[in-house]
Amino acid sequence: MTTHLRWLAIIVVITAASLWIIWPDNPGIHIDTDGDGEPDIDKTIETRLGLDLVGGIRVLLAADMPAGEVDAGDMETARRIVENRVNGLGVTEPIVQLQPGSNSIIVELPGIEDPDMAIATIRETGLLEFVNFGSTPLEIGTRVMTDYRLELQQQAEEAQSEGTVTPESEATEGTPSESPTPEEEATPTEAEPTPTEGEGEEEYSGRVYHTVMTGAHLASAYLIPPDPARGLSSYAVGFELNEEGHQIFSEYTSTHVQQYLGIVLDGEVISAPRIREAITDVRGMITGSFTRDSAEQLVIQLRYGALPVPLRVESVETVGPTLGAVSIERSVRAGVIGVITVLLFMLIYYRVPGIAADLALLVFAAINFAVFRWVPVTLTLPAITGFLISVGTAVDGNILIFERMKEELRAGRSLQGAVKAGFERAWTSIRDSNLSTIIICAVLYLFGSTFGASVVRGFAITLALGLVINLFTAVIATRTFLALILNFTREQIEKHRWLLGV
Repeated sequence: MTTHLRWLAIIVVITAASLWIIWPDNPGIHIDTDGDGEPDIDKTIETRLGLDLVGGIRVLLAADMPAGEVDAGDMETARRIVENRVNGLGVTEPIVQLQPGSNSIIVELPGIEDPDMAIATIRETGLLEFVNFGSTPLEIGTRVMTDYRLELQQQAEEAQSEGTVTPESEATEGTPSESPTPEEEATPTEAEPTPTEGEGEEEYSGRVYHTVMTGAHLASAYLIPPDPARGLSSYAVGFELNEEGHQIFSEYTSTHVQQYLGIVLDGEVISAPRIREAITDVRGMITGSFTRDSAEQLVIQLRYGALPVPLRVESVETVGPTLGAVSIERSVRAGVIGVITVLLFMLIYYRVPGIAADLALLVFAAINFAVFRWVPVTLTLPAITGFLISVGTAVDGNILIFERMKEELRAGRSLQGAVKAGFERAWTSIRDSNLSTIIICAVLYLFGSTFGASVVRGFAITLALGLVINLFTAVIATRTFLALILNFTREQIEKHRWLLGV
């Protein structure tokens, strides 16, 4: 009995934690351990809904080049970079896949509020250049030509004449390093200049500016919020240089004090600060008239590199929230009806053991929803279907146990012996059936990474989670509840075997 009480305490703690997590107004966990005003433990608890439930956009991007000039390797690289950029947008469970038989990429973005900004972020090539403007600044927004871009164009023309394709530009690739805190940043002593009139016409007359270095020399990029104490009236973009970039930047700023260093993205001036003194730190800051969205867009482009091929938007399909609301309503209704039906069946058919099974099933549902919110798991219609099937699997384990118990009772065994035999002999069947289904879920998950089959990934995830949790609730939770019930009703059940469904 002591063992069952210990398990009951564990079950109560797990259930209480699950109920706290699934509480609709849960504020999450935000703990500041060092007193700096920024939470060191920052965990948001939320329910994430997929494209079919919350709405969003589906975009088809195509290579903006003749079909014979697009390399399959470049398209895969472009897909990976687009996927990284989409993840940087904070989109929940986006889908980014190559369309077989064409030079196109399909992107699904659930819950996007600004489709234009999202599309611009994922399709821009993102070529960042630090350009020598000499003693004369250029107005922000001016289009300029650099020797580096000319060289890229010449290489592309030469490669095209030879029947090969060369990547359009270089930029940062790989995983960004952790963004430093504002206290750790070393900001260059730069000041935003007053734009000079007439410079826009000069660059269109054929002047070519020298590129000091490119985005390939960045190790990371991060968002810097407005901070009047540091002279920042708007958002800025911080960056950290790699070893080669640090050396180039230090040498250049040491020999070009009081000159203007233009920061150019895809041929457009976004900032033109004056070098007040030599900048020898590995960290710097790009300032300008940034909003939060435009600054985040630049950060994502700098973090995840330039696209090897230009992309154009072939089509944009909007999935409205109305369809999602209807789907959610019907899914919830189906789920409630299904769970109530199962609870009633177990209670009516198995009586007292059915009470234990129902309690275990409620614990099972609470733990599942808590895991969905904590991970979080993006809920789509297939994902909800996977959960509902796992409910049936959880009940199936209890049915195996209770039917074995009834067989033992009919064979003349005592109540305690029948309960023990029922759980011990049914365990191997429950374990093997669940493990075999989990293996199938793994196959479905891997298969879901291919084009056209992504909907099965959510199904596989929720079903697998349900099966794993079922190994705990169907055996340990049900056995604990049944033992406690039998402890208080043993005499009545011994006299009335029909209470066990026999």
